Amino acid sequence: MLGRLFNVFRGFFAQFVKGVEKRNPEALLELEQENLRKQIGSYNQSLATHAGLAERLIGQVRKLETEERELRARTTAHLRAGNQDAAGQHALRLQTVTRELEENRRQMAQAEDTYKDLVKARDVAVTAARAKIESLKGAINDMRMKAALAEMNEMAAGMITKIGGSGDTLDRLHEMVEEERNKAAGRARVARDSLDMSQIEIKEAEQKALADQALADFAAAEGIALQGAPAAAPGAPRSMGGQEAKPLSEGGQG
Repeated sequence: MLGRLFNVFRGFFAQFVKGVEKRNPEALLELEQENLRKQIGSYNQSLATHAGLAERLIGQVRKLETEERELRARTTAHLRAGNQDAAGQHALRLQTVTRELEENRRQMAQAEDTYKDLVKARDVAVTAARAKIESLKGAINDMRMKAALAEMNEMAAGMITKIGGSGDTLDRLHEMVEEERNKAAGRARVARDSLDMSQIEIKEAEQKALADQALADFAAAEGIALQGAPAAAPGAPRSMGGQEAKPLSEGGQG
């Protein structure tokens, strides 16, 4: 029973963690990037250890090569000098050094090849991991953008559904504006219908008649014929203020 209960709790916890990961993919990706950096660091340390082994083998080969040359020279010198015992000792040591040199050279070549293979494997793995991380970054950004676009579309759809619906504020405001506008138009019509235009027309005709009479008097006084008015008879005296002008007597003073 305890095992089954533990499995249930573990399943709930796994679902909770999975849900958190889905809501925060950037955090999970950053964690994987940090793990990749740690793995690269650990791999580089192991690679450095292997490179150190290869360097020790290189140094050992160089040392054995130097010793081989010296032993070969000493063996030759003793043999030419007739010291066969000494030449034999050096020749025996030369055989041992030659075998060790060949073995170290073989190990050095293997170490170099292994080092190159390890470096290549590291570079390929890191390149593939970085490419996958960059791809995931692009996918996450695209996911976020599409999610935001979907939310905006949903909001727009909700706004389209709500705006213009029954009981909407904009509809009520439109009705109130139309009602007030109709009331104002009605008041203007009532005021216009109640206006006595006959008195205004009489007043306007009176002002026009007075203006015409004043213009006629001025034209008669100046001897100017008005258009549409009968022309004055030739030789007719001009009137000034409604009185005829008296003719001047011969030799009289004005």
